[in-house]
Amino acid sequence: MKLNCYKKTKLSLFTLSFLVLTGISGVRAQEIDLLLKGGHVIDPANNIDGKMDVGVKAGKIFQVAANIPAASAKRTIDVTGLYVTPGIIDMHTHVFEGNDPGSYIADGHTSVNPDAFSFRSGVTTMVDAGSSGWRNFRKFKEQTIDRSHTRVLALLNIVGTGMYGRFEEQDVSDMNPEMTAHMIKRLYPQILVGIKAAHYWGGFTQVDKAVEAGKLANVPVMVDFGEHNPPNPIKSLFLEHLRPGDIFTHTYSYGPANRETVVDEDGKVKPFIFEAKKRGILFDVGHGGGAFSWRQAVPAVKQGFKPDVISTDLHAESMNAGMKDMSNVMSKFLNIGMTLQEVIQRSTQAPAKVIKRPDLGNLSIGTEADIAVFSLQKGNFGFLDVRRIKVPGTQKLQAELTLRAGRVMWDLNGVGSPAYDPTSKTN
Repeated sequence: MKLNCYKKTKLSLFTLSFLVLTGISGVRAQEIDLLLKGGHVIDPANNIDGKMDVGVKAGKIFQVAANIPAASAKRTIDVTGLYVTPGIIDMHTHVFEGNDPGSYIADGHTSVNPDAFSFRSGVTTMVDAGSSGWRNFRKFKEQTIDRSHTRVLALLNIVGTGMYGRFEEQDVSDMNPEMTAHMIKRLYPQILVGIKAAHYWGGFTQVDKAVEAGKLANVPVMVDFGEHNPPNPIKSLFLEHLRPGDIFTHTYSYGPANRETVVDEDGKVKPFIFEAKKRGILFDVGHGGGAFSWRQAVPAVKQGFKPDVISTDLHAESMNAGMKDMSNVMSKFLNIGMTLQEVIQRSTQAPAKVIKRPDLGNLSIGTEADIAVFSLQKGNFGFLDVRRIKVPGTQKLQAELTLRAGRVMWDLNGVGSPAYDPTSKTN
């Protein structure tokens, strides 16, 4: 009798093990292609902030849960002590790289190759901020977007030739809301996610044309507003010309003299800035090579005026100066008063919402497995603004691993790779 009970117990244990391994209890043996195990997941879109494992299958998020068995995965990467986030979205870049010697940014040398600057900082999606207009977007798509491993989306410039040069950007006759909206809505709605107005020397004409196009295409407008002489009032821009959901970039810029600031000379955030926020105007960092000042950012954050979106304004004239890359810009805000969770949210969920792409910026089951894995370095660091003024910091984000659609695209220290074995003939 005891022997029969023992046999039944053994059978039950065997059956339970079989059920676990075959997935009848939930997870099949090696059903997951890649498992990120032991990391701290921060996914603001899904209210996740804690130790979780992330399983990837067929290039998509398959499972996010605590203690997913390693036996259920074909490949496991130990990310213990690291932060796992959705792939970072840099909502303000210039990547229409080309060789036109007369061009500034559109098909010019000031734009950069997206893959050269994305994955190494945790970025999986870049949004080109108006480098092209409706006249030259097809070339941008064929030349850069279609060839990049990085997902590249774009804001279409209201000027037909895009950012070819400052003089071309003043051409009101080339600001065509109908053609701009047509290209966005009817031709490339999955790539073109907004409209850009920039570098205009006159009044509100360019902004108003862009907003008109935005209404026709049902997309947001981003405004680079700061080359008017005399300066145009940003209060009027926020409360009279832009719509809720439209974006003001270069938020923490200080100078030149014809760009009005959000913080006054006494270090106080102007009251109408908070009014604009309540109205739904969105504020983007857009660091760039000349548009980020500690004199603006530090007092603004201390007074509760935090950016809605963190972005780089990546181009050839910003990448080697105070900006450097997306992880460096994120680290700046981490050191002047924002929490890690806030910084990640402004770099994932928030930009995805702004450009109306709910499929991005999260680790929801079934979405493409765009994932960033960061270490949070502790020590003594220095961060520069565009005038090379330094603010010290004690923490810094560093991208250790970046996955795009489930594929490892960046592995800084080889956490996802086997160690060299001198006795092995396969190394």
